[in-house]
Amino acid sequence: MGLFSHRPGQGPRRRLRGNTQQAPPDPALAPLSVAEAADLVRLAQRAASERGLHVRYDGDGALVTEDGMVAGLTNLARAVSGQRRRHWNEIVSSHFDQLSENLQHPPDLPADLSRNLYLRMVADDGIPDEWAQAATEVVPGVLCVPATYTDTFGSSAVSMHFDVSRLGMSREKAIRLGLANLRRLRDELQYLYHEGAEVAAMSGTLFTASRALVLDTVLRETLRVENPSYGVLVATPVRDLLLVHVLRDRTAIPAMDLMVTVTTQSYSEHAGPISPHVYFVADGQWQQVTQYVDGAIRIVVDGALADAVHRLGLM
Repeated sequence: MGLFSHRPGQGPRRRLRGNTQQAPPDPALAPLSVAEAADLVRLAQRAASERGLHVRYDGDGALVTEDGMVAGLTNLARAVSGQRRRHWNEIVSSHFDQLSENLQHPPDLPADLSRNLYLRMVADDGIPDEWAQAATEVVPGVLCVPATYTDTFGSSAVSMHFDVSRLGMSREKAIRLGLANLRRLRDELQYLYHEGAEVAAMSGTLFTASRALVLDTVLRETLRVENPSYGVLVATPVRDLLLVHVLRDRTAIPAMDLMVTVTTQSYSEHAGPISPHVYFVADGQWQQVTQYVDGAIRIVVDGALADAVHRLGLM
């Protein structure tokens, strides 16, 4: 087994913004500190109460209503991070205005589910256990959930359906349609470079990261790669970003460094966090190759990744 550590911020990108040199981040509402997270929770509970919502904080980044609805605060934490405290109340109020409207008037199902049903990768943080058990686990901590997308008068909304009965179809059919519609999406592609390594960064929709579920299509249609001999490194830090590096040569090492840095920063700062990890994917099998230990990221080279690295002559 190979192992080495990487401190977030070491590498080609700037150091992480926020609390890296101050108080440690709150475990559930990073990048806010524990004290800042407590302030945000108080503001959120007050805003919910003012709109007739009786909620409690679950201690894990979400408010829960009396009837079991869950309102995650992760994206709100990222929205207020770095903002002056006097602006927090306005940001929180606006957020709960929209939330209250959605709860009172949930978006209708799209008229054509066959074209507007997708599979969405989502972190399991804050999702009730009974809901999570009804979903498919992609990798530890990440679920795959049928979701519908609506765009009315320029306002877009994504609704996740843990209970597919509302869709009027079986889970198997929902998964089949969701994958087919993910394959129809197109990626906005740019490349990131570091010490000769090239990493593809794809964006463009709220389902871009979920395109990792149809990685063969992404490789073939976006990256023009068929059946990579040594596998690929993949990261889905947030909902609208997918990072891919095709292993070919010694650039795998700086590519990993680049992916760790970009993934950590995106996951810590941007809306829609999914996973802070980098994965090795070969023959349809996903292997997590990063771990967080004592504030450092450890890259573990074993199993299928070790085999690929050995065949590349890097061991």
